[in-house]
Amino acid sequence: MDRKIIIGTRGSELALWQANFVKDSLADIGISAELKIIKTQGDRILNLSLDKLEGKGFFTKELEEELIAGKIDLAVHSHKDLPTEHPPGLIIAAVSEREDPAELLLILKDCVDVRQKLSVKFGGTVGTSSNRRKAQLLALRPDLEMDDLRGNVPTRIGKLRSENYDAIMLAKAGVKRLGIDLSEFHVEELKPTEFVPAPAQGALAIQIRENDKDLYTILQQLHHPEVAEALSIERQVLKMFGGGCHMPLGCYCTKQDDTYHVFTSKADSDEDLPDRLYINTPSLDGLAEHIVSYFSKDRKIADKVFISRDLPPSSYFRRVLQKHGIEVEARSLIRTVPIMTILNPYILQDVDWVFFTSKNAVEYFFELKPKFVKQVKFGVIGSGSEDMLRRQGHFADYVGDNVDTAIVAKEFACVANGTTVLFPGAESPMRSIHQALSAETKIIDLPVYATMREEVACGSTADVLVFTSPSNAEAYFKDNLLDLNQKVVAIGKSTGKKLDELNIPYKLPFSPDEVGLAEAVFGL
Repeated sequence: MDRKIIIGTRGSELALWQANFVKDSLADIGISAELKIIKTQGDRILNLSLDKLEGKGFFTKELEEELIAGKIDLAVHSHKDLPTEHPPGLIIAAVSEREDPAELLLILKDCVDVRQKLSVKFGGTVGTSSNRRKAQLLALRPDLEMDDLRGNVPTRIGKLRSENYDAIMLAKAGVKRLGIDLSEFHVEELKPTEFVPAPAQGALAIQIRENDKDLYTILQQLHHPEVAEALSIERQVLKMFGGGCHMPLGCYCTKQDDTYHVFTSKADSDEDLPDRLYINTPSLDGLAEHIVSYFSKDRKIADKVFISRDLPPSSYFRRVLQKHGIEVEARSLIRTVPIMTILNPYILQDVDWVFFTSKNAVEYFFELKPKFVKQVKFGVIGSGSEDMLRRQGHFADYVGDNVDTAIVAKEFACVANGTTVLFPGAESPMRSIHQALSAETKIIDLPVYATMREEVACGSTADVLVFTSPSNAEAYFKDNLLDLNQKVVAIGKSTGKKLDELNIPYKLPFSPDEVGLAEAVFGL
């Protein structure tokens, strides 16, 4: 190509990084380009939240107009900013590699409370202009105050630094691309499977005129079809819901081996409790339509759900189901009792890691008031145990986030092999994590509680039975049969293994926590 390509871009620091990234990528394949900065509605109007702006495409419309007019040859967009309908005559010619679509919660260090989920102090103020982020944050932390936050990434960080907020939320991709040092803040990273990002978050879209065939052919060298494939599902879901940047909708599609995993979060407003859905499938055919069908107002999920643990009124699982008028029957079929009153300090002398396989293990261990002679690290089986550890005033250095304990064990072994690991737990532990540790790793089992079954476990008439431990599943089916119309959810593979032994069919959630269990019930 003998002409110099003119790249249209917004003027923010992040937009210029993105445009220069494309410019450099073109240079690598022998194409010369220059930048033209174009101001958009979203750049000009900074005193209104995004949902107060008229129409869609507040960060893209002016670039598209220049493209249609032939004043630029291509426009570089954050893919998540693009409306789902392109103006006639324009197409997306290429999609970049996807940067990590995780979210970052930046917290002023004097506003950190380790005992709270997400570490923001109780009643803290979080700055974000995204209704999607507001809805998901309030679902996890209803006590937080939400305040609008506009401006580019450095401006937003500056507003946090000036203590206008206790915390702010940003996309990890933008922070990483700009290489911003966040060491002055406490940073919580929220994975896209736990905090669902905006459709197409983390990817760049290169837009051109449809009739510019030569440029289209050249840009195929920069195109990542596997990314475009996943984004197409996310954007189809957005389109079918009729949404734009202001809709409280998150959708994330990722492919592992030959399976697509799709996570969707949707609320009616920024203050509404979102519904969440997780689907895995080998095919994309009709997938967006299938996802949207689950969110129909007329769909009946269940009348009653039983879960084998006690739940407070503030429980996420309880609140999400009760939103749909579902009765929640929450009761454990087992009880635990401490079996140790004094902890021998010698046991802790050489410990490098303490790993907890249950909330009970955390609670009973810290009732012993352990005193460590050196700095130790803490590992937990999942987010439920992590929350309990936080209540004791400690952060977890490793958190398992998979229903398969074998995978958690392998991950933990990567960081703990060759050290001394203490396992506080039940009187007869399953030792699922132990098995992956190397021979050089010193393992100390410390029984801190015993499990006792109820003499007779009363059955339930619930439509869905959710079992949160092998002991609870065993106790229930010792005295009860499964009704043909009842469906069963197991919190993880250990519980599933017990149900397999009992010939009980079940469904597994993606994550072994209340969010995962709620997703599983919603997806039945």
